[in-house]
Amino acid sequence: MSVRTPMTLAGVEVGRGLRAALALDPAGVVATVKDSGMKGRGGAGFPTGLKWQLAAAAPAPGGQRYVVCNADEGEPGTFKDRVLLDELADLVFEGMTIAGYAIGSTEGIVYLRAEYVYLLADLEECLTRRREAGLLGAGVAGRADLTFDITIHLGSGAYVCGEETALIESLEGRRGEPRNRPPFPVVKGLHGAPTVVNNVETFAWAAAIMAKGADWFARIGTDHSTGPKLLSVSGDVARPGVYEFPLGVSIADVLEAAGAQDAKAAIVGGAAGVCVPAASFGRAISYEDVSTGGAVIVIGPYRDLLEVAENLQWFFVNESCGQCTPCRVGNVKLLEGIGMLRRGECSLAHLEDLIKLGGTMRVASKCGLGQASPNVFLSIIENYRTEVLGRVPATGSARRSEW
Repeated sequence: MSVRTPMTLAGVEVGRGLRAALALDPAGVVATVKDSGMKGRGGAGFPTGLKWQLAAAAPAPGGQRYVVCNADEGEPGTFKDRVLLDELADLVFEGMTIAGYAIGSTEGIVYLRAEYVYLLADLEECLTRRREAGLLGAGVAGRADLTFDITIHLGSGAYVCGEETALIESLEGRRGEPRNRPPFPVVKGLHGAPTVVNNVETFAWAAAIMAKGADWFARIGTDHSTGPKLLSVSGDVARPGVYEFPLGVSIADVLEAAGAQDAKAAIVGGAAGVCVPAASFGRAISYEDVSTGGAVIVIGPYRDLLEVAENLQWFFVNESCGQCTPCRVGNVKLLEGIGMLRRGECSLAHLEDLIKLGGTMRVASKCGLGQASPNVFLSIIENYRTEVLGRVPATGSARRSEW
């Protein structure tokens, strides 16, 4: 795989963002991030500055607040955070320190995906260097009133812990299962204290925003989706890797850069994303059109889309925490139905039931896993009806015309 260091982030001088942040008061840092228009780079797209503002304003028992870096990059097809942690960890830790100053936190935690344990030694070494340089610990950057340090917590390989409340449950030593919300983590998160949970990429861009200015970031992208975005591009392409594009870039431009030839579809957003057909490659990757945490999986012209859907559905069956019935049972039933479709055993009536089941899962599942797990299957049904109906037994032809 050809993985390229994102050029904008690689060009940001380490330390410049922190110096700029400390020249402001905490409210000024929050205002700068808000003015940039940055939304979280993990997929949900919540405004970063607003999240920091809410955490800073929430009552803090004992005065403690937490900054948590979500490095549980478990979404199939996503690997851009791994590149950032491997090559630009200083920038990520700097962004966490800036967030700590902005919300009044003294403690940061990186929740690191278990499969990334090979990065642990280098990350710990980077933290040690920052402490020795006076950038972490007591008296950050020579400020006697500023204490902030970062520890690393290894996850246990559960996909659901990418959801922020399940991640917090895991940090507290319990099984990683989503919490009911409200209260939200910014009000009552880790150990009951206000907690900011942001993605690896979000913290790196926060450091860049402080270094280069809110206006610089806001001028890139669209009115509602500002800034650059890192994309992990894989699948049937000549040049898979990590690419940096301004938000608002068309799917076609992304595929061209990665060397995709005659692609049949692109799954934007990973296993929890949507399957976009070739006829819609002019659509934009942005929060107002096709949103993604960073994954673009390209499907070549000879792939069986139902095989792709079955593969992804297996993933969700295995990764569901089992806490709520729509996800625990619904994913199993979808997997069974996709298998029946592939074997030519699924009636049109049963296919319609599967579509209704997917819709129910979207609205009734407790967290984003169950809410998003039907997405690829449902988008394949919507965009490739002729191909799917070719796998349905030739009965009920009158009802076929309704499709």
